[in-house]
Amino acid sequence: MTDASQTTAPDAAIPSDLRLEGSAAAAGFRFPAEWEPLEAVWLVRPHNEETWPGCLEPAGVEWDNFAARLREVVEVRETASMGIPTNDSWIRDFGPVFLVHPERGVAAQAFRFNGWGDKYEPRTLDDAVPAEIARRLRIPMWEQSQVLEGGSIETDGLGTLLVTAQCLGNQNRNPDLERSGIESLLRESLGVSTIVWLPGGIEGDDTDGHIDDIARFVAPGVVAAVEAPPGHPDHTILAANREVLARARDARGEPIEVVPLPSPTPIHYDFPADRFGPGGRRMLPASHANFLIANGRIFVPVFGSRSDDLACRRLEEASGLSAVAVMARNLVVGLGSLHCLSCQQPASPR
Repeated sequence: MTDASQTTAPDAAIPSDLRLEGSAAAAGFRFPAEWEPLEAVWLVRPHNEETWPGCLEPAGVEWDNFAARLREVVEVRETASMGIPTNDSWIRDFGPVFLVHPERGVAAQAFRFNGWGDKYEPRTLDDAVPAEIARRLRIPMWEQSQVLEGGSIETDGLGTLLVTAQCLGNQNRNPDLERSGIESLLRESLGVSTIVWLPGGIEGDDTDGHIDDIARFVAPGVVAAVEAPPGHPDHTILAANREVLARARDARGEPIEVVPLPSPTPIHYDFPADRFGPGGRRMLPASHANFLIANGRIFVPVFGSRSDDLACRRLEEASGLSAVAVMARNLVVGLGSLHCLSCQQPASPR
């Protein structure tokens, strides 16, 4: 582990004997749903003081609880224990995107990570993580030159993908790609056929609107989408997202059932002035949609809000999975929570 200012990184290239060529879709690979069987979940313990100013230790305590609950149902693989250095802990965004094939098993995509549109110091250690995982576990990977973060894509495993225009259409990711080019990239690299574009994300999210804070599949044809009451900072954008979902159809041609998720009471944090400028008080992107599904359980971030119990109940009912409430009030100071801090590795269909 290291801090974000360190830039000396291992070779970020996929080893030649593990590098895959051509289209993942043409080869028959697909992006699986999170509720499919998992072999492991990758985690990076909070270690960057700049990300959790003044609360690194309590964030670590919450992370320890999350990891312990995960270990009840799935193997947890930590980059630190495997000697893989990182600048930060958001492995959802810089880790590999795993794909599955009915005969060939598990492979992955290694997209380029540029620190959410070059908002922070160079994250060269983070960008090298997929290649390091390939080397250590001998997992074949495609190496992409385009930027894509795992938190910006959401699938039902049946060919449907949810994304936001605010994030994937942002010029700080892939400025040379129009929407048609982005869709071609997603279809070829992830094996999806239907892409639903939502307008954008919530207040406080520094990722330009990642989908995993606003709308998530919990079962085939069922999306849990965050809503907020009038007067809430996120009311307008979340209502616009809901309107798109109400009209959308999935890859099977079926309408999408939308399960409303409540928004937590807004949480604010006083960041150092050098983080976000003078007057560093900022609304945090606290969202119950930042859950992780793993082997029959749905791990739901809670924040000590009146919405906690309702969110867990709705997710449990909609998914048919056992909900596990995980306190994330300190973790979200880092501007993410459970899903952002994890990267699931599916079990081989073989």
